[in-house]
Amino acid sequence: MNWNEIDFFPVMGEKLTAENTSKLDFSPSNPDLEILDLADTAAFDEYVTHQLKSSGSKYGVGGYLEQRAIYRRSAVFATAEADFRNIHLGIDIWTAAGAPIFAPMDGRVHNLQDNIGFGNYGATIILEHELFGKTLYSLYGHLFLSDLAELEIGQEVKTGELIAHVGPFPENGDWPPHLHFQLIWDLMENVGDFPGVCSQREVEKYQAICPDPNLILRSELL
Repeated sequence: MNWNEIDFFPVMGEKLTAENTSKLDFSPSNPDLEILDLADTAAFDEYVTHQLKSSGSKYGVGGYLEQRAIYRRSAVFATAEADFRNIHLGIDIWTAAGAPIFAPMDGRVHNLQDNIGFGNYGATIILEHELFGKTLYSLYGHLFLSDLAELEIGQEVKTGELIAHVGPFPENGDWPPHLHFQLIWDLMENVGDFPGVCSQREVEKYQAICPDPNLILRSELL
């Protein structure tokens, strides 16, 4: 599979370059997270906004397979086996609410769902694509709730078509505004939802299912 042979449309409408984007660290090695009240979404949002402004960036990106400290803010990430899910399976693009999101390639709407709950995805769109003779799904989480009303299951989407917008909190799952972008080979019977993080013991399993989204984003920072 040669991903570089495909001309993907930029998911945010423009490439994520060193000029407009900075990398954000939400791993345990970031000392700021020890004093930040992550359960206070407004305070969390103020922190993210400051990080972007101080670097002169429109976007902040991270962290495929990054071990993260920020998931302690929500019980959503505790598994039934009680081992904590903190390994990120997508790439987050932190930016202003309302930022447009575009289809990177032709496909169709596989599912739409509002995954409600503090720390969840909020409004979520999953597209289905044909790539390398296989079915690939792309997931877009933390959207405007109104975006779900603009699409229908089975609807075809074209490369570069506007499909959604980065949603505001609290309707986006109560996160600072960002897009969770994830690629998935096998939905494993999930409908309208798919794990965006996994526990350490599940990394090998999910890494095989969820390829690096930067194969499409192609950001030089990732």
